[in-house]
Amino acid sequence: MTRGALNQSRTDAVGAPSATVGLVGACAAQVRRELAVARRRGGEWLNPLIFLALVTMLFPLGISPQPDLLATIAPGLLWVAALLAMLLSLDALFRSDHADGSLEQMMLAPQPLAALCLAKVAVHWLLTGVPLALFAPLLGVMLSLPTAGSLTLIASLLLGSATLSLIGAIGAALTVGLPRGGVLLSLLILPLYIPVLIFGAGAVQAAVQGGFAGPALALLGAMLALALVGAPFAIAGALRISIHG
Repeated sequence: MTRGALNQSRTDAVGAPSATVGLVGACAAQVRRELAVARRRGGEWLNPLIFLALVTMLFPLGISPQPDLLATIAPGLLWVAALLAMLLSLDALFRSDHADGSLEQMMLAPQPLAALCLAKVAVHWLLTGVPLALFAPLLGVMLSLPTAGSLTLIASLLLGSATLSLIGAIGAALTVGLPRGGVLLSLLILPLYIPVLIFGAGAVQAAVQGGFAGPALALLGAMLALALVGAPFAIAGALRISIHG
């Protein structure tokens, strides 16, 4: 082996780990930035929780306060309310970055745009999906939800809300350049939310009725795995289409 080839092999061997470290560092920096932005915005992350609480408190007044009826509809009601709460928070996912030019800087970064988008969506799930999953069982007590369904409700919402964040980010990326993209965002992604809603509410219903919620949770996990593989690249492509046309 010549000296030049040997030096090139050493450069490749050192460059591969450094590139990986650079990507991890960039994603970590993106996460820190998103958390800092969320901290400066104050209590905006509470809005989905307030929406979920309002829907849960008002629904018995409009239907019936009978515990048996509320216990029957509680899994579906909590899941629909959580889904709508996630939807309300998606419109602003990329809009502020588009307004201040941060989105263009992300697209010009040497790191893959898909990885940076995945870090951004992870923070959105951490600040929206996780609080909703932990808060929903407390509201389930108001709806006479049996305690047997509480853990399944948390697990299904943790898995499902992550999938909802990834799918919703695709729609948010497609509508980021539109002045009033909230309605269009809802029309784009609501049909894709239906399978997550069906299996999420079905898992809780099965646990409440004494059945086995494992198959429904496994399907939620499979949908999350597929979303993790494909959604970041779809988000990056949608952002390029929205920004550059």
